[in-house]
Amino acid sequence: MPRSVNHVASRAKRKKILKLTRGYFGARKNVWTVAKNTWEKGLTYAFRDRRNKKRTFRALWIQRINAAARLEGMSYSQLIGALHKADIQINRKTLADLAINNPEAFKAVVNKAK
Repeated sequence: MPRSVNHVASRAKRKKILKLTRGYFGARKNVWTVAKNTWEKGLTYAFRDRRNKKRTFRALWIQRINAAARLEGMSYSQLIGALHKADIQINRKTLADLAINNPEAFKAVVNKAK
């Protein structure tokens, strides 16, 4: 009896992954094993970098707050310490946004913290 293979399903699976790797360089876009490995590795990077993005943005907010705080005559750590002491609960994302887009409001927050 001849061997039964479901070529329709296996071909569809390959086509699906090859479609996802369209635009990649060289064999990564059209050689099945290379494309599959590249696609799987990409998923790993995506998972990792969703977490790294949070780290990167927090670092950016801190740099922006520090730059704005120094214009007001304080360092970042002094400002954060003063905010905690004054019991002003404002997160770094909002504080950085104020520092960039609304310097008057940031100045008011700093004066309240002093």
